[in-house]
Amino acid sequence: MSDNIQAIAIRICDLREISGMTQSQVAEASGVPLEDYVEYEKGERDFSFSHLFNIAKALGVDISDLLTGESPKLRGYVVTRSGQGLAFERRKAYHYQHLAYNFRDKKAEPFLVTVEYDGQTSGKTAHAHEGQEFDYLLEGRMLIELNGNPVYLGPGDSVYYDSSLPHAMYALDADARFIAVVIK
Repeated sequence: MSDNIQAIAIRICDLREISGMTQSQVAEASGVPLEDYVEYEKGERDFSFSHLFNIAKALGVDISDLLTGESPKLRGYVVTRSGQGLAFERRKAYHYQHLAYNFRDKKAEPFLVTVEYDGQTSGKTAHAHEGQEFDYLLEGRMLIELNGNPVYLGPGDSVYYDSSLPHAMYALDADARFIAVVIK
């Protein structure tokens, strides 16, 4: 696995130990099967965004703590210039750019997400996490499967949903870029 995945795995393990929680407790609290969680913590398995989000919540930290090893510090406001968000890739074909990673005590997590066009329109593993999500499509066309139901979006379209519903995104015809806001 990549150095980035190994670094995140070490942070998760360290934070779990500091919190006094067992692997079983974090796995259960984050909705991850224990066997998968153990592989995450060893750096043997890549994380989906949903799992990282849920693990961060279970450990009582911001997702930025897991991604960067640093706690958010800014209050009041934060400006993120074009192309300057915290870039990370969690799964093949999904590219995230966190747009407010350094803001303390966020009530929402805003991302610029690119879903690569790969010709698929089914078969991806759907993921779920606590909270709600708002997605606004900027470019391309996209299919979002929400709890098995297809939702098609074009530029300017948006969808707001309970993110505990399993969801997966597919770019149609070309890469799709959208703003995703995950509300805790």
